[in-house]
Amino acid sequence: MKIIEKHKNEYVISTDKNKLDISLIHNFLTNESGWSDGISYEKVEKSINNSLNFGIYFEKKLIGYARVISDFSTIAYLGDIFILKEYRGLRLSKWLMEVIMEHEELQGLRRWILLTSTAEWLYEKYGFTKLPKPELYMEKFNPNVYRNEKKTNVNPV
Repeated sequence: MKIIEKHKNEYVISTDKNKLDISLIHNFLTNESGWSDGISYEKVEKSINNSLNFGIYFEKKLIGYARVISDFSTIAYLGDIFILKEYRGLRLSKWLMEVIMEHEELQGLRRWILLTSTAEWLYEKYGFTKLPKPELYMEKFNPNVYRNEKKTNVNPV
């Protein structure tokens, strides 16, 4: 897939997964996110390798991230979205969402999925709504799946 780079002032959003700081992403997900507490480095790395990734950079340092899981034809799941605390309030999450939603491979999808307990106001601006028929929705959820994983905090290579 073609790598996309967008520039705004001194910030860059890139889909180049080779630029990602996997250790920073792992640290945020396991220690700060609340949704991936305890996830192993290896699982984060595998999820990155199997997703369309969007990194936000300031002076080549990763300061925000999101990933999309998709078949690029009918459906996409948007997840692991974050901006580091010291860069919040700069409208970077809005810009990140614009870049994701405008990505050429993510056009014409029938369904987008997002699970969130924060920033609903942001996602609503991009067409996300609460489930209109929650009685049709089913899931298999294991909130303790990361609890027994091998703990690795650095790149194992």
